[in-house]
Amino acid sequence: MPGEITTEQVAHLAQLARIAADEQELAQLSQDLGKILGAVARVQEIATDEVPATSHPIPLSNVYREDVPVPTLTQEEALSGAPEAAEGKFAVPQILGEE
Repeated sequence: MPGEITTEQVAHLAQLARIAADEQELAQLSQDLGKILGAVARVQEIATDEVPATSHPIPLSNVYREDVPVPTLTQEEALSGAPEAAEGKFAVPQILGEE
C-alpha cells in the first residue's frame, strides 16, 4: 500500500527534526502520516493531463479601477489640520534623541 509508513521511519524523521516522541506518539504519527500519503496517492491517481492544475476552484480576476488623475491637496491644505507645522512640514515630537 503506498500510504504505509513505519514507526522506524517516523522515529528517524523525528530524530532529524529533533522532536522527542514516545512509542505511542510514534505509532499515532505513523498512522496519521500513512493516511496523508494515501490521500496524496489517491489524488495523483485521479489527476489527469486533460484537467489543468488550478490554485482555486473558480476562476478569479482582479477588479481594478481606472487610474484617473484628480486634484490633490495643496501643501497648505494638507498642513491646515496639523497640530504643528514648521518650514512647510508636519512637526512631530523628537523620539530618538538626535538633533
